[in-house]
Amino acid sequence: MRLDAMDLALLTLLQREGRLTNAELAERAGLSASACHRRVRALEQGGVIDGYVAMLNPDSVGRGLTVLVLVTLENQRRETMQAFETAVEKVEEVMDCYLTTGAEDYLLRLMVRDARDYERVHRERLSGLPGVARLVSNIAMRKVFTRTALPIAQAGSASRKAGSGV
Repeated sequence: MRLDAMDLALLTLLQREGRLTNAELAERAGLSASACHRRVRALEQGGVIDGYVAMLNPDSVGRGLTVLVLVTLENQRRETMQAFETAVEKVEEVMDCYLTTGAEDYLLRLMVRDARDYERVHRERLSGLPGVARLVSNIAMRKVFTRTALPIAQAGSASRKAGSGV
């Protein structure tokens, strides 16, 4: 989907304040409410907007410890990787799972209550995942920052360049 300057403006506003009403969004973007609604629907249907969520404070819901886990599989056969990916998705403490390059196969980001809770998850869930040969855990000492908004100005430029054959 090609993104124009108005799409990028709408996306920027929505990433900063996802609870804006259509009327507020339209006013800030300088569009009519109906034009704004059509554009946002097109961005949703085109897969640019994946969904809408409330960002929770992990400490306030008892998930204050972040653990990054490097996973090495026994092998990299398609069926081993698929079995691992299907199973790890069911571990609710795993917030992100990335297939990676390098010595390890996957990087997981978990949110748990504390070190004892992570020990439980490691013992009961992670170490029993299909195909796992090795787990290396890193506990985050503190969060320096988190970004939830993508740098879309560059993405929009790349999208336009790719679409224009430049």
